[in-house]
Amino acid sequence: MTAGTAPAARTPLRLRVPLGPNGPLGMLVDPMTWRAVPYLLGGVFHGMVCLAVLGSVIPFALTLAVLWVGAPLLALTMVASRGAAMLERRLVRLAFGVKIPDPYRPGVRGNPLLRCGGALADPATWKDLLYLALLPVVGLVEFVVSAILWAVTLALLVTPPLVLSGRAGVQIVGDLTVDGPVGALMCVPLGLGAFVVTLYATRGMARLHGLLAVALLGSKEPKSSGAGAARLSASRARGADAAEAERRRIERDLHDGAQQRLLSVAMDLGRAQTKLDSDPETARRLLAQAHEGAKAAIAELRDLARGIHPAILTDRGLDAALSALAARAPVRVAVSVEIAERPPAAVESTAYFVVAEALTNMVKHSGATEASVRVGLREGKVVVEVRDNGSGGALARPGGGLAGLADRAATVDGVLGVDSPPGGPTVIRAELPCEW
Repeated sequence: MTAGTAPAARTPLRLRVPLGPNGPLGMLVDPMTWRAVPYLLGGVFHGMVCLAVLGSVIPFALTLAVLWVGAPLLALTMVASRGAAMLERRLVRLAFGVKIPDPYRPGVRGNPLLRCGGALADPATWKDLLYLALLPVVGLVEFVVSAILWAVTLALLVTPPLVLSGRAGVQIVGDLTVDGPVGALMCVPLGLGAFVVTLYATRGMARLHGLLAVALLGSKEPKSSGAGAARLSASRARGADAAEAERRRIERDLHDGAQQRLLSVAMDLGRAQTKLDSDPETARRLLAQAHEGAKAAIAELRDLARGIHPAILTDRGLDAALSALAARAPVRVAVSVEIAERPPAAVESTAYFVVAEALTNMVKHSGATEASVRVGLREGKVVVEVRDNGSGGALARPGGGLAGLADRAATVDGVLGVDSPPGGPTVIRAELPCEW
């Protein structure tokens, strides 16, 4: 189960054009080959219709747009071009297996003029028009090449049965005629060779057409980037809420703990001062009581400071700080830190608290007898892995410690994963991007 989510906005969109199976036999049995054939033979007609309509309507609409008469016609033309492009995306998906989501920006609601202006300002609109303008030329080339190859292939493959059945003078291409059985038998290997060439040419044109469609009908921006950014913003907001809750906890601990002890110390010292001459024995008892209270307050402040940011982490780094955590754990914890250079303070602090919280949960809930902590650098990320041999079943519940760690990791664009099947072992892994 993944408790955190890496930022999707940094991941580029990759619309892949399937290569298909290798070899003539693979292409022969692949349905996509035979779905591509009718498209390559008939796509030119779709392109001609689009060019005829758009080529005649758009200049007319632009001419009349000066008088505001052609504005509605231009808007309808934009709608029609988008409809043709959307149909082309579906045809490309059906013929070549290339999935191209519609890349259009969200439309502006309300005023139709604003909506039309938004469509004109959308780069996807002009890329659609460019694709539809190129489609007749591309379709014509695909039609001519496909028609010639398939015609020659079929002629070579059909000629031997016709000649051997008694028909004389079978014309293949132009003046090339086959009269006897020797020529008919020679047509067999030639036909098979032409068939292989035709298969490869069909798949090659299909792939090139798919790449063109991806470039002009697709989008360079992933549609999921907005959702990924929203998830990241939500995680960072939860991290900010967790920091605010931590601040209030520190204030409460200071008020209810160390502050009260120091106040008690001050009162004991004041009473001891008034008793110093009249009742020295009581004064000494009050001074001893104030001394114990001061030591208790110092211990509470030290624990509180360690919970905020341990001094050993600042002074000596992650290896020493994690070794100190392991030394205080009630079970054996093996620590391995393989980082030559100290990461940034925010990443270092996050890694420390991931380990601290994981070990705390292990002691409280897992019943583990041993654990291991490994920290290393992988592909520009600090990878923290805490493993124990406990009972498993750990979950990142909303409001829980592990969910809080996921939110803390998200504040540095990191991700936290929890793998804890029932019966164990439990593995908590954090990946924290690190840039020096």
